[in-house]
Amino acid sequence: MRNLKKGFERWLVLTVLLSSIVVSAQKKEEFKPIIKWNLSGQIWLRYSDLNDGSEINGEQTTSYTDVSIRRLRIPISSQVTPKIFLYSIIGGNNYNMKNTEMKIGILDLYAEYSFAKYLEVGIGKSGWQGLNRWNIRSSSTLMGLDSPLFTLNTVEKNDDLGRQYGVWFKGQAARFDYRLTFNKPDLVATAPSGSIDFANNRPRLKTSAYVKYQFFEHESNKSAYQVGTYMQNKKVFNIGAGFQYQEKAMSNGNASDENTEFYDMEHWAVDSFLNLPMANKDAITAYLGYYYYGFGKGYLRNVGANNITSGGDVFTGSGVAFPMIGTGGSIYMQFGYAFEKTKILGEEMIIQPNISIQHSDWDALEQNMTVYDFNVNFMINGKHSNKISLGYQLRPIFDATTLKQKDAKGMAVLQYQIALK
Repeated sequence: MRNLKKGFERWLVLTVLLSSIVVSAQKKEEFKPIIKWNLSGQIWLRYSDLNDGSEINGEQTTSYTDVSIRRLRIPISSQVTPKIFLYSIIGGNNYNMKNTEMKIGILDLYAEYSFAKYLEVGIGKSGWQGLNRWNIRSSSTLMGLDSPLFTLNTVEKNDDLGRQYGVWFKGQAARFDYRLTFNKPDLVATAPSGSIDFANNRPRLKTSAYVKYQFFEHESNKSAYQVGTYMQNKKVFNIGAGFQYQEKAMSNGNASDENTEFYDMEHWAVDSFLNLPMANKDAITAYLGYYYYGFGKGYLRNVGANNITSGGDVFTGSGVAFPMIGTGGSIYMQFGYAFEKTKILGEEMIIQPNISIQHSDWDALEQNMTVYDFNVNFMINGKHSNKISLGYQLRPIFDATTLKQKDAKGMAVLQYQIALK
């Protein structure tokens, strides 16, 4: 906690200094910038049926119960002049029994200049990139228990929790909302060995874009992070499309080897999002998207959220991992129903059951891969800032020899989310 306090104090001071410098340069005494900040976190109590052969500290374990901090976020922002906006987030993910140090880092730090509502330009480290609605989303307003992690298609490979350094253009014109980004991915230190993986060469420019058409109320584009559910607060229906492209992003060997083959990363997606308050004071939130990932023939990555295990003797890997990201097509859907605010145990709250499904046709597997997430949110006072969620994920287990599904296992999570503003 001492590191957390020091890190927060340093970035608060930096933001204040930057604000003062820019305001002085602009010489606009009538404009008074306001610094906004808050702290949010998600605490997990989890029971997991672990993949076959999973180990915890060298001991084979079939199931386990643990407590962890899934996310910690401290966003700080300031509209320092009518045209200049500064934004930063410090924080981290997965503080658990395996990752015991409370290390925090700079997730975002960038500046934006607004020429007009239809053209704003930003530079720095951020989550601004294209492809789809969920490739970077607001973790504090999720409808599901956890974010659709497969949409973070380069996570912790050549980015930092989905963030990269770059320049972007964004804006809103009429009913259109767009973003066009040019990012430089992080260096990859480890060379692929035989199979296709992220190349350890000089990173090429990653270009991406996303455009959506807004039929009803407009959503804010102040930050890159899209809202998961507005419940009864906003009527929204959008359709969108986007892409990502990076030359020579993948390879099948060491970049210094003349026999190594390189592959471009080529992704595209189309999606739609609905948030509909109804006459009976309930609300529906729904999402449907199709994604095609082109990493190179046969690429597949097993990922497990907040994983504390090692080992594993199935194709799916250890712990709670499953074949989450790969070359091929995916359909992803969410549906949630928020009931009218009611009083339970003396507390006013909105109850929102929801379901999410990822159905993927990965090139590397002999069968399609489907993951189900069931969840119920209890928003105290009808807000995300004080929320209890109870979720259950059912994931497939694939055999290492046949590459076909042989089993399915579950993970149950009780989450408490708090935001201090």
